[in-house]
Amino acid sequence: MKLEDMPIKAAMWRTANSKVECLLSPRHCKMNVGQKGFCGVRKNIEGTLHSLTYGKTVQLTQETIETEAVFHYAPDAPILSLGNIGCMLACDFCQNWKTAQVKHLDEKEIHYHTPEQVVDIALQRGIQILSWTYNDPVVWFEFVMDTARLARQKGLKNLFKSSFFISLEAAAELCNVIDVFSISIKSMDEAFYRRLSKGWLPPVLEATKLVFANGKHVEISNLLITDLNDSEDHVKRMASWVLDNLSDKVPLHFVRFHPDYKYTHVPRTPVERLYRAREIARGMGIKYCYIGNVCEWVNTQCPNCGHCLVKRYGLNAYITGITEDNRCQKCGMESNIIRLRSTGVEATNVARNDEWQGAVSEKQFKWHGDINLVHIVGRNESDIPGIVVCQRKYEKDKEAAPVVMPLPPREEWRFSISKGDPLETGITIKHQPYIHVQLFRELDRAHFPTQPDMDGYEWTQVESS
Repeated sequence: MKLEDMPIKAAMWRTANSKVECLLSPRHCKMNVGQKGFCGVRKNIEGTLHSLTYGKTVQLTQETIETEAVFHYAPDAPILSLGNIGCMLACDFCQNWKTAQVKHLDEKEIHYHTPEQVVDIALQRGIQILSWTYNDPVVWFEFVMDTARLARQKGLKNLFKSSFFISLEAAAELCNVIDVFSISIKSMDEAFYRRLSKGWLPPVLEATKLVFANGKHVEISNLLITDLNDSEDHVKRMASWVLDNLSDKVPLHFVRFHPDYKYTHVPRTPVERLYRAREIARGMGIKYCYIGNVCEWVNTQCPNCGHCLVKRYGLNAYITGITEDNRCQKCGMESNIIRLRSTGVEATNVARNDEWQGAVSEKQFKWHGDINLVHIVGRNESDIPGIVVCQRKYEKDKEAAPVVMPLPPREEWRFSISKGDPLETGITIKHQPYIHVQLFRELDRAHFPTQPDMDGYEWTQVESS
């Protein structure tokens, strides 16, 4: 499918003289006939503003909610991650630039889904949360609204992971269908926004305050870029804004940067600076502060007594210290962790023995360097059911339940798995020979890798038992 195929009439616009004016972002692009806006995916077609991305997605992916810098809503819950094309910003350090910046788009990456198909996939997989993510869902406004509304009717929840460069009118509309907002604030410096993100700060802050005032679950993340916005002064300004405008209970995530796109001349953020940022924010009164893109220092502790409420390693979470009525098991203080009721359908299913047919293909992947997260894509090329099984490997004698993903005939599925323990050395991936498997290494979370790994794992062949 091509980007220009099947445009639909857009929302949030008006006629301005001989042009159309987009009201979705604070940019208010004014377009002549045939012209596209800054985002590259909204276009004036014969005097009417159209969206070019309705239903056009990157490959749907099953992940965990921690991937989206959300720690206080349904810990460890599976999410259906949905990304699309284009963005209202153009950050020099963008980690999803291959889809966010349209000029770099490989149209072979485009998939198409209707709202009904997205919701059905989530229901079939036992996933309760749709996550609008990756490039930035603001530009996908019409498809998000339609699909999220339908999802709510079916009992599903919606998560919006965004840089939130959006008009107040559009943010207010989202409040009607979105349950969780994970908002990335790039900096508290206006010059930073204009120079490095090609946007401006005040609309981001105003829209964030609006959704919080509407009672939505909000978590804030801030990418600390080496020698750019990782100073103690910057951290203090960020924490002060959260305290003054939101709440001391709003989780604040300081996220580790990796060089990417146009910003490759500095190394990854030193971990000690992230630890220091956390100490400063907590010292200022932030109750829940986390470090992103590292495996440790991500537990949730009771702010009253320090008892561990949710234990985490990387993107794996385990509720360990919360009572059934959502209180700290040690001191009884009410936690602000929101848990969802189970639908009774598990997102990870146990396969029957008779689903293993014939020889089994096996791959070995070792965690290495900063690589502790992968996307796995399985494609069933047959007319019989199949499965992909991921078994964690450890330095010492230890076993963990395998992650099992069913693959119906002629279907494809993408899911993530991350390192879950300091002693874990890698994963073994097993599947039937009629299933084609690709593995995509991810350096950091909330990133959609588009190039399959070609040298990080080994192919072996084993006989079925």
